[in-house]
Amino acid sequence: MTKLTKRTVDTAPIKATDYFVWDSEIKGFGLRVLKSGVKSYLIQYRSGGRTRRLTLGKHGVLTPDEARKMAREYLVEVANGGNPSEDRRRYSIAPTLSALCSRFMDEHVKAKCKPSTTKEYQRNIDLFIKPTLGNHKIQDITRQDIAKLHHANRHIPYQANRTLGVLSKLFNLAEEWGLRPDGSNPTRHVKKYHEEKRERYLSAEELKALGKALQASRDDGSESPYMVAAIKLLILTGCRLGEIQTLKWDYIRGNALFLPDSKTGAKKVYLGQPALDVLADIERLEGNPYVICGKKPDHYLTDFQKPWRRIRERAKLPDLRIHDLRHSFASGAVSMGESLPMIGKLLGHSQVQTTARYAHLADAPMHEAADRVSEAISAALAGNIDTDETEAE
Repeated sequence: MTKLTKRTVDTAPIKATDYFVWDSEIKGFGLRVLKSGVKSYLIQYRSGGRTRRLTLGKHGVLTPDEARKMAREYLVEVANGGNPSEDRRRYSIAPTLSALCSRFMDEHVKAKCKPSTTKEYQRNIDLFIKPTLGNHKIQDITRQDIAKLHHANRHIPYQANRTLGVLSKLFNLAEEWGLRPDGSNPTRHVKKYHEEKRERYLSAEELKALGKALQASRDDGSESPYMVAAIKLLILTGCRLGEIQTLKWDYIRGNALFLPDSKTGAKKVYLGQPALDVLADIERLEGNPYVICGKKPDHYLTDFQKPWRRIRERAKLPDLRIHDLRHSFASGAVSMGESLPMIGKLLGHSQVQTTARYAHLADAPMHEAADRVSEAISAALAGNIDTDETEAE
């Protein structure tokens, strides 16, 4: 044993076999000399009844004094019950965020989420998460990393928030799977961007324009009759796109749809006579279980966006989204005086807060009633009362 200095390390001979030179001042600190001529600093200690070794670095990269300082720090950790060699081993085999994403999709999303949700999760992972953080070790990712990614997508705030949500779920599961310490989710305290809830409702004139565009599209054959029927069913039922798109004839019983699996679970949709008339007018293809048939046998219509763009342009409603048809159904219900609980039942909402977004629409008829009452009282105050009517009363 001798004190490891630059001189002793440099002059340590190369032998036919590997050997160690141990430091005389710090027990467990040493130099490994390989027969290839490579010299590396290390520590040796016991943990759990076994001898452990941890390489600190190569001579030349580290000086003896730098290696000595590192050895002291690690050996203090050992004295306090630590096991730096095992920590390094675990780190070396720890998964990257990319690997966590794959496990997340296979074990959680595909097993528990709907196909549309699965597709959206995969899109977020492929386009926004993996390219930026995919190669990072899971335990190395910090709140600053997440905040930086979120900020980088500030020009698309809705997408930035969706990606933040996926990351939050990813790291919650990483904790559940023992890959990160409890309470270490790095997405915590990263604030989402403000989102304006878009509420677009069709006016009576716009409904008329859409109706004409749908009829013209069917008459001239520019759109599939199934596409036209689907749009009509969407606005006459308030259903979500996926619910009409994947509707099967078996789900129709009497004057209702019994959907086995919607966004909120099994759901009953009540059909008015106009919706029943649309269904009665749809040609049922033998061997195809779907109501809205696609080009392929036994398949439903998958491409809605392209024909929808053509239809809305024909109706001169370029900003109208398919989901706005659902909002318009709710708007119509409110304007006719239906209660929010009733509207929630018609739309299949699982939470009253979701339906409450339409509450302000009830203000319009209330304002109209207030105008009528106040106008009548104002006329009386001014003496503008029909004498004949007054005497008759």
